Amino acid sequence: MIETGFRADEATVASLGLNPSKAHWNLSPEELTKISVDDNIGIIADNGALSVNTGKFTGRSPKDRFIVEDDITRDTVWWGNVNIKFDSDKFDKLYDKVIAHLEGKELYVRDSYVCADDNYRLTVRSVSELPWSSIFTYNMFLRPTEEEIKTMDIEWNIIQAPSFEADPDIDGTRQGNFAIMNFTKKILLIGGTGYTGEMKKGIFSALNFILPHDRNVLSMHCSSNIGADGDTSVFFGLSGTGKTTLSSDPNRRLIGDDEHGWAENSVFNFEGGCYAKCIDLSKEKEPQIYDAIKTGALLENITFKNGNIPDYEDGSITENTRVSYPIYHIDNVAEPSVGNVPNNIFFLTCDAFGVLPPISKLTPGQAMYQFISGYTAKVAGTEEGVTEPETTFSACFGAPFLPLHPTKYAEMLGEKMRKHDVNVWLINTGWSGGIYGVGSRMKLSFTRSMITAALEGQLDNVDFENHPIFGLAMPTSCADLPNDILNPRKTWTDKNAYDSKANELAEAFVNNFEKYAAGANDEILAAAPKTSVKIS
Repeated sequence: MIETGFRADEATVASLGLNPSKAHWNLSPEELTKISVDDNIGIIADNGALSVNTGKFTGRSPKDRFIVEDDITRDTVWWGNVNIKFDSDKFDKLYDKVIAHLEGKELYVRDSYVCADDNYRLTVRSVSELPWSSIFTYNMFLRPTEEEIKTMDIEWNIIQAPSFEADPDIDGTRQGNFAIMNFTKKILLIGGTGYTGEMKKGIFSALNFILPHDRNVLSMHCSSNIGADGDTSVFFGLSGTGKTTLSSDPNRRLIGDDEHGWAENSVFNFEGGCYAKCIDLSKEKEPQIYDAIKTGALLENITFKNGNIPDYEDGSITENTRVSYPIYHIDNVAEPSVGNVPNNIFFLTCDAFGVLPPISKLTPGQAMYQFISGYTAKVAGTEEGVTEPETTFSACFGAPFLPLHPTKYAEMLGEKMRKHDVNVWLINTGWSGGIYGVGSRMKLSFTRSMITAALEGQLDNVDFENHPIFGLAMPTSCADLPNDILNPRKTWTDKNAYDSKANELAEAFVNNFEKYAAGANDEILAAAPKTSVKIS
């Protein structure tokens, strides 16, 4: 076996059972880019980024994500549609088949780690058939020095074999592709898909088990930034709520944009980079992301215009066009990617029904309830078949990646809120004055002003009124904003129509929460919105 690139003196893939014809260790993005171009599996865009096509799969396949059932997971994992059981014996047999499939191939190996707080560092080795997959793990995981690699003990291994197809009847998978986590053997086994996000979210899912269960660290699907005085903020929100935009603040340094842990004395980034959506990307809309796409970045499933100029408006391959880049491609980032315990937490929702207030303060019980609910709304045009607003709930703003029951994460949040006296705010970046198509979307400048007011303590001494259905504490004044936008009912011309829509949304919350109610404590249950309320 020929080995190239920097590696630890005794490092080898033999311990994984692999016997490649050549193992490329820890090659630089520049070296991997050249190999990709030479092998005709990548194109250099005009901005210097490598552009690739991930093949049949251009996104994650949640129904093909499995967890091996064993002594570690049997009584701890929240089994169901999110966490699907996989037999341990079948895993061993499938693993052997994947290893045999990779026999004699060229492989690309990357040693890295996750968790920027050294107290919680977890080392990861990724092995893949594709050179650009190693660029992805270089960008997205944290990068050890050469000296650190020499002494690293690898804890988790990722084996990614895009060209391997499972046989569902024999191997126990649903179809040819799969992503399987084995917590006993500490292996993430991926086959049949070249989509790189399976590696990122697989390790995130592993951390969502390990950190809360073993280390008393709350794992979070969120962005985070830090002010000049060291005050840390956390932003939760599903796609389309403004999480990336609102956490990007010229007056605050970015800790990270997607995955974090909240430990006893810190908030820390899990990752070493960003994995951003590119559809309709422009310098005007997202200057930070646009400028980060340069040499070293990896574009996925992008088309081109006028030669090699990326056409970010074209979703013909997929609407889920993506780019990964190391966090140092962004100006104004925290180094290392660690902040203090948060002072303020923001739950972002895009309420297309115009019901929720633009800003409200939550009690611990309400924060846990809203956290478990993870609400936003899809609007017409965002997905095929969506012609009017639709409610969307994703537990803890990241349901597909939660191995434990959502109430475990919510109760940890409530405990930490109380201990550190953290403010939690619900921010509606959606509609006001009526539903989508009738009212208007909240101005971004207004939302930024509200968040700034919360960060600067301007809301500490203002009066609040409670929403009659959701019980949320709404400020009656906020900075220099018009007071009449702060209570959503006042923005509607037809007050009866507002009351009807508010009750309808409340019922959707209550119905969604039924599947979590058995595991929720009394404080969480008491925070549910009221239904069938007549507002005078």
